[in-house]
Formats: sequence, C-alpha cells, structure tokens
Amino acid sequence: MEIALVVVGVVLLLLVVYVVAQYNGLVRTRNLVQESWRQVDVELHRRHDLIPTLVETVKGYAAHEREVLQQVVQARSVAARAGSGVAEQAAEENALSGALGRLFALSEAYPELRANENFLALQTELADTEDRIAAGRRLYNANVRALNTKVEVVPSNLVAGAAGIGRAEYFEAVDPVVRARPDVSF
Repeated sequence: MEIALVVVGVVLLLLVVYVVAQYNGLVRTRNLVQESWRQVDVELHRRHDLIPTLVETVKGYAAHEREVLQQVVQARSVAARAGSGVAEQAAEENALSGALGRLFALSEAYPELRANENFLALQTELADTEDRIAAGRRLYNANVRALNTKVEVVPSNLVAGAAGIGRAEYFEAVDPVVRARPDVSF
C-alpha cells in the first residue's frame, strides 16, 4: 500500500514538473515573440522618422509632384499610428513601401535630385533601415512559428489552452508586387 502511494506521489510530482516546464517554455517563447516585435517596431519608427526629411528633400526638386509626396506623407501617418495589431501594421507598412517606391521612381526623372548628397544619404539610410526591418521580420516570424508550434502540438497545447496562451500573428508581406511571380524571359 505504501509503495502504491509513493508511486502515485512520484507520478503526480513528475506530472506537475512537466506541466510547469511546458508552461515556462510557452511563456519564454511568447516573450521572445514580443521582444522580436519590439525590435521590428524600433526599426519601423526609425523608418517613419526618416521619411519627413526625405520628402522635404524631394519637395525642393519636384514641387509639381505633390500627389506622390502627399501619398508618402499620408502612408507614413497611417503606418506611424500606435496601437495596431501585427497584421494591420504589416498592411500599413506595405502601403508605405509602395508609396516610397513611387517616390524613388519619381527621383529617376530628376537627375539633379539623384546627385543631391542629402537625398543619396537619406536613400542609403532608408535602404539600411529596410534591411534591418527585413532581418527583424525574419526573426519575429521565426519566433512566431516556434510559439504557434508549441501552442498547437500535443501535449503543450493543453497547457497553452489552460494558461490562455494563444497563437501569434505573422508579419507578412501582402503586397501583390512582392508576391507576384517574376517574369523571366530569354
């Protein structure tokens, strides 16, 4: 009888240790997702801070291109809003990327703008920021994948459900140009 109680006690203790380990792993992974999103957010804010200076530089050369400049400013204002979710932020950032693409395409029509040192420095800084955003996005999405896997697989999904830990959203490119198949011809 005593041996049976000891065995039951050991099994219960092992079960509690397992549940605690699963919970701690879920919390650790959720915190990694949140931390990696904050890094992406920092780079997005850096990008948002560079855009007004870039617009002002272009404005001096392309004063009659108001529509493109207004689109960039409007897209930046929408993307810089606080409080949106990951999917909404991704859509807003994709719209901003499209507006910036039109702005840089506009610069092709103004050779003196392309030769402007401030514009070139801003363009380089923005390209570096875009690279950091892409790297942060990859890290964030990898952490989301790890969390979502833990939330979905048995038996950690039981612990996740009981603890209220759910899936996280990926930061995805929804721009049709990015998702389009490249046209290659020889």
